[in-house]
Amino acid sequence: MDQFYWIGLKAVAGIGNVLFRRLLERFDTPKAALSAPATMLSAVRGITPAIIEELKGGAWRRFAEDECRKLETSGARLVLFTSVDYPKALFQIPDPPPFMYVKGQLPAGEVAVAVVGSRRATSYGLMTTGTLAGELAARGVCIVSGLARGVDTAAHRGALQAGGRTVGVLGCGIDKIYPPENRSLFEEMGRTGCLLSEYPLGTLPLAENFPRRNRIISGLSQGVLVIEAAENSGSLITAQYALEQGRDVFAVPGNISFASSRGCNRLIKQGAKLVDCVEDILEELPGRERLIHDAPLLQVQPRSFALTPKEAAIYELLVRSPLHIDQIISQTELTAGEVSSMLLHLELKGAVTSLPGTHYAVAG
Repeated sequence: MDQFYWIGLKAVAGIGNVLFRRLLERFDTPKAALSAPATMLSAVRGITPAIIEELKGGAWRRFAEDECRKLETSGARLVLFTSVDYPKALFQIPDPPPFMYVKGQLPAGEVAVAVVGSRRATSYGLMTTGTLAGELAARGVCIVSGLARGVDTAAHRGALQAGGRTVGVLGCGIDKIYPPENRSLFEEMGRTGCLLSEYPLGTLPLAENFPRRNRIISGLSQGVLVIEAAENSGSLITAQYALEQGRDVFAVPGNISFASSRGCNRLIKQGAKLVDCVEDILEELPGRERLIHDAPLLQVQPRSFALTPKEAAIYELLVRSPLHIDQIISQTELTAGEVSSMLLHLELKGAVTSLPGTHYAVAG
Protein backbone atom coordinates (compact mmCIF):
# COMPACT_ATOMS: atom_id res chain seq x y z
CA MET A 1 0.00 0.00 0.00
CA ASP A 2 2.95 2.34 0.62
CA GLN A 3 3.78 2.48 -3.08
CA PHE A 4 0.32 3.95 -3.74
CA TYR A 5 1.29 7.11 -1.86
CA TRP A 6 4.81 7.24 -3.32
CA ILE A 7 3.34 7.13 -6.84
CA GLY A 8 0.62 9.59 -5.85
CA LEU A 9 2.98 12.22 -4.43
CA LYS A 10 5.24 12.01 -7.50
CA ALA A 11 2.18 12.49 -9.72
CA VAL A 12 1.26 15.86 -8.19
CA ALA A 13 1.86 18.62 -10.73
CA GLY A 14 4.80 20.79 -9.71
CA ILE A 15 6.50 18.19 -7.49
CA GLY A 16 9.79 17.12 -9.02
CA ASN A 17 12.46 14.88 -7.55
CA VAL A 18 14.04 17.52 -5.32
CA LEU A 19 10.77 18.80 -3.88
CA PHE A 20 9.54 15.23 -3.38
CA ARG A 21 12.51 14.43 -1.14
CA ARG A 22 12.21 17.77 0.64
CA LEU A 23 8.61 16.91 1.55
CA LEU A 24 9.75 13.55 2.92
CA GLU A 25 12.42 15.27 5.01
CA ARG A 26 9.66 17.29 6.64
CA PHE A 27 6.84 14.73 6.84
CA ASP A 28 8.63 11.33 6.84
CA THR A 29 6.20 9.58 4.48
CA PRO A 30 4.39 10.45 1.22
CA LYS A 31 1.09 9.63 2.92
CA ALA A 32 1.76 12.21 5.64
CA ALA A 33 2.80 14.82 3.05
CA LEU A 34 -0.34 14.25 1.00
CA SER A 35 -2.58 14.69 4.06
CA ALA A 36 -0.66 17.56 5.72
CA PRO A 37 -2.53 20.82 6.36
CA ALA A 38 -1.86 23.71 4.00
CA THR A 39 -0.18 25.76 6.73
CA MET A 40 2.48 23.08 7.25
CA LEU A 41 2.94 22.49 3.54
CA SER A 42 3.49 26.17 2.83
CA ALA A 43 6.48 26.17 5.21
CA VAL A 44 8.40 23.82 2.88
CA ARG A 45 10.73 25.56 0.42
CA GLY A 46 9.37 25.37 -3.12
CA ILE A 47 5.74 24.70 -2.22
CA THR A 48 3.39 27.16 -3.92
CA PRO A 49 -0.37 27.71 -3.51
CA ALA A 50 -0.89 25.97 -6.86
CA ILE A 51 0.95 22.84 -5.65
CA ILE A 52 -1.07 22.83 -2.41
CA GLU A 53 -4.25 22.97 -4.48
CA GLU A 54 -3.06 19.98 -6.53
CA LEU A 55 -2.18 18.09 -3.34
CA LYS A 56 -5.67 18.64 -2.01
CA GLY A 57 -7.28 17.64 -5.30
CA GLY A 58 -8.06 14.08 -6.35
CA ALA A 59 -6.12 13.75 -9.60
CA TRP A 60 -3.07 12.16 -7.95
CA ARG A 61 -5.25 9.53 -6.28
CA ARG A 62 -6.84 8.45 -9.58
CA PHE A 63 -3.43 8.25 -11.25
CA ALA A 64 -1.94 6.21 -8.39
CA GLU A 65 -4.84 3.75 -8.38
CA ASP A 66 -4.44 3.17 -12.12
CA GLU A 67 -0.63 2.91 -11.89
CA CYS A 68 -0.78 0.35 -9.07
CA ARG A 69 -3.16 -1.81 -11.10
CA LYS A 70 -0.83 -1.70 -14.09
CA LEU A 71 2.22 -2.39 -11.92
CA GLU A 72 0.70 -5.66 -10.67
CA THR A 73 0.66 -7.11 -14.19
CA SER A 74 3.79 -5.42 -15.60
CA GLY A 75 6.39 -7.82 -14.22
CA ALA A 76 8.22 -4.82 -12.74
CA ARG A 77 8.64 -3.69 -9.16
CA LEU A 78 9.07 -0.32 -7.52
CA VAL A 79 12.43 0.33 -5.81
CA LEU A 80 12.22 3.29 -3.42
CA PHE A 81 15.23 5.52 -2.73
CA THR A 82 14.97 4.41 0.92
CA SER A 83 15.35 0.72 -0.06
CA VAL A 84 18.39 -1.45 0.64
CA ASP A 85 18.85 -2.21 -3.07
CA TYR A 86 18.50 1.35 -4.39
CA PRO A 87 21.90 2.07 -6.06
CA LYS A 88 23.70 4.38 -3.66
CA ALA A 89 25.79 5.76 -6.55
CA LEU A 90 22.68 7.63 -7.71
CA PHE A 91 22.80 9.83 -4.61
CA GLN A 92 25.76 11.53 -6.29
CA ILE A 93 23.60 12.98 -9.08
CA PRO A 94 21.75 16.27 -8.45
CA ASP A 95 18.21 14.86 -8.59
CA PRO A 96 18.09 11.08 -8.01
CA PRO A 97 14.62 9.69 -8.67
CA PRO A 98 12.68 8.96 -5.47
CA PHE A 99 11.82 5.56 -6.93
CA MET A 100 12.42 3.51 -10.06
CA TYR A 101 10.56 0.82 -11.94
CA VAL A 102 12.84 -2.23 -12.15
CA LYS A 103 12.91 -5.62 -13.87
CA GLY A 104 15.77 -7.94 -12.98
CA GLN A 105 18.53 -7.49 -10.44
CA LEU A 106 19.94 -4.03 -9.75
CA PRO A 107 23.75 -3.70 -9.70
CA ALA A 108 25.13 -4.37 -6.23
CA GLY A 109 28.86 -4.20 -5.87
CA GLU A 110 29.84 -4.51 -9.53
CA VAL A 111 32.20 -2.06 -11.13
CA ALA A 112 30.15 -0.57 -13.98
CA VAL A 113 31.01 1.22 -17.22
CA ALA A 114 28.47 3.02 -19.39
CA VAL A 115 28.83 2.49 -23.13
CA VAL A 116 27.06 5.02 -25.34
CA GLY A 117 27.21 6.23 -28.93
CA SER A 118 25.43 6.76 -32.22
CA ARG A 119 22.08 5.21 -33.08
CA ARG A 120 23.32 5.14 -36.69
CA ALA A 121 26.69 3.58 -35.96
CA THR A 122 28.91 2.28 -38.75
CA SER A 123 29.82 -1.40 -38.98
CA TYR A 124 33.20 -0.45 -37.47
CA GLY A 125 31.47 1.26 -34.54
CA LEU A 126 29.18 -1.70 -33.89
CA MET A 127 32.06 -4.19 -34.08
CA THR A 128 34.23 -2.08 -31.76
CA THR A 129 31.36 -1.69 -29.29
CA GLY A 130 30.62 -5.41 -29.17
CA THR A 131 34.29 -6.26 -28.71
CA LEU A 132 35.00 -3.74 -25.93
CA ALA A 133 31.72 -4.40 -24.10
CA GLY A 134 32.30 -8.15 -24.28
CA GLU A 135 35.89 -7.88 -23.02
CA LEU A 136 34.80 -5.65 -20.13
CA ALA A 137 31.89 -7.95 -19.24
CA ALA A 138 34.16 -11.01 -19.32
CA ARG A 139 36.30 -9.33 -16.62
CA GLY A 140 33.20 -8.83 -14.45
CA VAL A 141 32.47 -5.22 -15.38
CA CYS A 142 28.74 -4.43 -15.59
CA ILE A 143 27.81 -2.70 -18.88
CA VAL A 144 25.27 0.12 -18.58
CA SER A 145 23.56 1.63 -21.63
CA GLY A 146 20.22 2.88 -22.90
CA LEU A 147 18.82 0.07 -25.11
CA ALA A 148 18.66 2.41 -28.12
CA ARG A 149 19.52 1.37 -31.65
CA GLY A 150 23.15 1.21 -32.73
CA VAL A 151 25.90 1.39 -30.12
CA ASP A 152 23.60 0.80 -27.12
CA THR A 153 22.22 -2.41 -28.59
CA ALA A 154 25.69 -3.65 -29.56
CA ALA A 155 26.96 -2.94 -26.02
CA HIS A 156 24.16 -4.91 -24.34
CA ARG A 157 24.52 -7.82 -26.77
CA GLY A 158 28.30 -7.90 -26.38
CA ALA A 159 27.96 -8.10 -22.60
CA LEU A 160 25.35 -10.87 -22.74
CA GLN A 161 27.30 -12.92 -25.29
CA ALA A 162 30.32 -12.77 -22.95
CA GLY A 163 28.17 -14.11 -20.12
CA GLY A 164 28.33 -10.79 -18.26
CA ARG A 165 25.92 -8.41 -16.58
CA THR A 166 24.25 -5.49 -18.29
CA VAL A 167 21.78 -2.78 -17.25
CA GLY A 168 19.43 -0.91 -19.61
CA VAL A 169 18.13 2.51 -18.57
CA LEU A 170 14.97 3.36 -20.48
CA GLY A 171 13.68 6.71 -21.70
CA CYS A 172 10.10 5.40 -21.64
CA GLY A 173 7.90 3.29 -19.39
CA ILE A 174 9.40 -0.07 -18.49
CA ASP A 175 6.40 -1.73 -20.17
CA LYS A 176 7.23 -0.12 -23.54
CA ILE A 177 9.64 -2.00 -25.81
CA TYR A 178 11.63 0.58 -27.74
CA PRO A 179 12.94 0.24 -30.34
CA PRO A 180 10.46 -2.55 -31.23
CA GLU A 181 13.11 -4.68 -32.98
CA ASN A 182 14.83 -5.09 -29.59
CA ARG A 183 12.03 -7.22 -28.14
CA SER A 184 14.19 -10.34 -27.71
CA LEU A 185 17.03 -8.29 -26.17
CA PHE A 186 14.57 -6.52 -23.87
CA GLU A 187 13.15 -9.85 -22.66
CA GLU A 188 16.59 -11.42 -22.17
CA MET A 189 17.81 -8.44 -20.14
CA GLY A 190 14.73 -8.61 -17.94
CA ARG A 191 15.63 -12.23 -17.14
CA THR A 192 19.43 -12.16 -16.87
CA GLY A 193 20.31 -8.47 -16.56
CA CYS A 194 18.37 -5.44 -15.42
CA LEU A 195 15.96 -2.92 -16.91
CA LEU A 196 15.03 0.26 -15.11
CA SER A 197 13.10 3.46 -15.72
CA GLU A 198 12.09 6.48 -13.68
CA TYR A 199 9.09 7.10 -15.96
CA PRO A 200 5.53 5.93 -15.20
CA LEU A 201 4.17 2.86 -16.94
CA GLY A 202 2.89 3.62 -20.41
CA THR A 203 5.20 6.61 -20.92
CA LEU A 204 6.04 6.84 -24.63
CA PRO A 205 9.66 7.14 -25.85
CA LEU A 206 9.47 10.90 -26.34
CA ALA A 207 12.61 12.72 -27.48
CA GLU A 208 12.77 14.90 -24.35
CA ASN A 209 12.99 11.83 -22.07
CA PHE A 210 16.31 10.54 -23.40
CA PRO A 211 18.68 13.37 -22.41
CA ARG A 212 17.23 13.21 -18.89
CA ARG A 213 17.69 9.44 -18.51
CA ASN A 214 21.37 9.89 -19.49
CA ARG A 215 22.21 11.24 -16.02
CA ILE A 216 21.18 7.87 -14.59
CA ILE A 217 23.28 5.96 -17.12
CA SER A 218 26.38 7.91 -16.08
CA GLY A 219 25.36 7.97 -12.41
CA LEU A 220 25.34 4.17 -12.20
CA SER A 221 28.83 3.91 -13.69
CA GLN A 222 32.44 4.49 -12.68
CA GLY A 223 33.21 5.69 -16.20
CA VAL A 224 31.56 6.41 -19.56
CA LEU A 225 32.88 5.08 -22.87
CA VAL A 226 31.74 6.97 -25.98
CA ILE A 227 31.91 5.22 -29.35
CA GLU A 228 30.94 7.14 -32.49
CA ALA A 229 29.11 10.30 -31.52
CA ALA A 230 28.26 13.26 -33.69
CA GLU A 231 28.66 16.75 -32.31
CA ASN A 232 25.72 17.82 -30.10
CA SER A 233 24.57 14.20 -29.72
CA GLY A 234 22.92 12.62 -26.70
CA SER A 235 26.10 10.67 -26.04
CA LEU A 236 27.95 13.90 -25.40
CA ILE A 237 25.23 14.89 -22.92
CA THR A 238 25.97 11.64 -21.07
CA ALA A 239 29.69 12.44 -21.14
CA GLN A 240 28.98 15.89 -19.72
CA TYR A 241 26.90 14.38 -16.91
CA ALA A 242 29.80 12.00 -16.22
CA LEU A 243 32.26 14.88 -15.88
CA GLU A 244 29.89 16.75 -13.56
CA GLN A 245 29.52 13.59 -11.44
CA GLY A 246 33.29 13.05 -11.25
CA ARG A 247 33.31 9.98 -13.51
CA ASP A 248 36.04 9.05 -16.01
CA VAL A 249 35.28 9.68 -19.69
CA PHE A 250 36.74 7.42 -22.40
CA ALA A 251 36.41 7.82 -26.17
CA VAL A 252 37.27 5.69 -29.19
CA PRO A 253 38.88 7.85 -31.90
CA GLY A 254 37.32 7.80 -35.35
CA ASN A 255 37.91 8.61 -38.98
CA ILE A 256 38.24 12.40 -39.30
CA SER A 257 36.19 12.27 -42.52
CA PHE A 258 33.09 10.96 -40.74
CA ALA A 259 30.60 13.24 -38.99
CA SER A 260 29.95 10.39 -36.51
CA SER A 261 33.56 10.68 -35.30
CA ARG A 262 33.57 14.38 -34.50
CA GLY A 263 32.05 14.10 -31.04
CA CYS A 264 34.53 11.43 -29.87
CA ASN A 265 37.51 13.22 -31.39
CA ARG A 266 36.45 16.46 -29.70
CA LEU A 267 36.12 14.67 -26.34
CA ILE A 268 39.69 13.39 -26.73
CA LYS A 269 40.90 16.92 -27.49
CA GLN A 270 39.20 18.08 -24.31
CA GLY A 271 40.89 15.44 -22.16
CA ALA A 272 38.86 12.24 -22.44
CA LYS A 273 41.08 9.16 -22.40
CA LEU A 274 41.71 7.73 -25.87
CA VAL A 275 40.77 4.06 -26.06
CA ASP A 276 42.18 1.64 -28.62
CA CYS A 277 42.13 -1.49 -26.44
CA VAL A 278 40.23 -2.65 -23.37
CA GLU A 279 43.28 -2.19 -21.11
CA ASP A 280 42.96 1.59 -21.59
CA ILE A 281 39.69 1.38 -19.65
CA LEU A 282 40.60 -1.35 -17.18
CA GLU A 283 43.62 0.50 -15.83
CA GLU A 284 41.39 3.35 -14.64
CA LEU A 285 38.87 1.17 -12.79
CA PRO A 286 38.79 -0.07 -9.19
CA GLY A 287 40.53 -3.46 -8.95
CA ARG A 288 42.57 -2.66 -12.08
CA GLU A 289 45.44 -5.03 -11.23
CA ARG A 290 43.17 -8.06 -11.37
CA LEU A 291 41.31 -6.75 -14.42
CA ILE A 292 44.41 -6.13 -16.52
CA HIS A 293 45.79 -9.60 -15.76
CA ASP A 294 42.56 -11.30 -16.87
CA ALA A 295 41.57 -12.34 -13.36
CA PRO A 296 37.84 -12.16 -12.66
CA LEU A 297 36.91 -8.94 -10.94
CA LEU A 298 36.19 -9.19 -7.24
CA GLN A 299 33.01 -7.43 -6.31
CA VAL A 300 33.48 -4.42 -4.12
CA GLN A 301 31.56 -4.56 -0.84
CA PRO A 302 28.16 -3.09 -1.73
CA ARG A 303 26.71 -0.35 0.40
CA SER A 304 23.58 -2.32 1.22
CA PHE A 305 21.75 -0.35 3.85
CA ALA A 306 18.24 1.05 3.96
CA LEU A 307 17.68 4.73 4.66
CA THR A 308 14.85 6.71 6.15
CA PRO A 309 13.94 9.87 4.20
CA LYS A 310 15.71 12.03 6.79
CA GLU A 311 18.83 9.84 6.66
CA ALA A 312 18.73 9.90 2.86
CA ALA A 313 18.66 13.71 2.85
CA ILE A 314 21.92 13.79 4.82
CA TYR A 315 23.55 10.90 2.96
CA GLU A 316 22.83 12.59 -0.38
CA LEU A 317 24.66 15.73 0.75
CA LEU A 318 27.66 13.88 2.17
CA VAL A 319 28.09 11.58 -0.81
CA ARG A 320 29.07 14.69 -2.81
CA SER A 321 31.49 16.16 -0.26
CA PRO A 322 32.27 16.17 3.49
CA LEU A 323 30.35 18.86 5.41
CA HIS A 324 30.29 20.53 8.80
CA ILE A 325 27.19 19.74 10.84
CA ASP A 326 26.02 23.38 10.54
CA GLN A 327 26.18 23.12 6.74
CA ILE A 328 24.06 19.97 6.85
CA ILE A 329 21.45 21.72 8.98
CA SER A 330 21.30 24.74 6.65
CA GLN A 331 20.94 22.60 3.51
CA THR A 332 18.11 20.35 4.71
CA GLU A 333 14.59 20.69 6.08
CA LEU A 334 15.76 19.14 9.36
CA THR A 335 16.23 20.62 12.82
CA ALA A 336 19.61 20.55 14.59
CA GLY A 337 18.34 17.76 16.85
CA GLU A 338 17.14 15.68 13.91
CA VAL A 339 20.46 16.11 12.08
CA SER A 340 22.44 14.98 15.14
CA SER A 341 20.18 11.97 15.57
CA MET A 342 20.30 10.99 11.89
CA LEU A 343 24.09 11.30 11.78
CA LEU A 344 24.32 8.91 14.71
CA HIS A 345 22.01 6.44 12.96
CA LEU A 346 24.06 6.69 9.75
CA GLU A 347 27.28 6.08 11.66
CA LEU A 348 25.81 2.97 13.27
CA LYS A 349 24.83 1.70 9.80
CA GLY A 350 28.38 2.25 8.58
CA ALA A 351 27.13 4.76 6.00
CA VAL A 352 28.99 7.85 7.24
CA THR A 353 31.97 8.61 9.44
CA SER A 354 32.75 11.56 11.69
CA LEU A 355 35.80 13.74 11.06
CA PRO A 356 37.57 16.23 13.34
CA GLY A 357 35.74 19.48 14.03
CA THR A 358 32.19 18.01 13.72
CA HIS A 359 32.61 17.36 10.03
CA TYR A 360 31.09 14.26 8.44
CA ALA A 361 31.78 12.23 5.29
CA VAL A 362 30.54 9.09 3.56
CA ALA A 363 32.28 6.01 4.95
CA GLY A 364 35.02 4.30 2.89
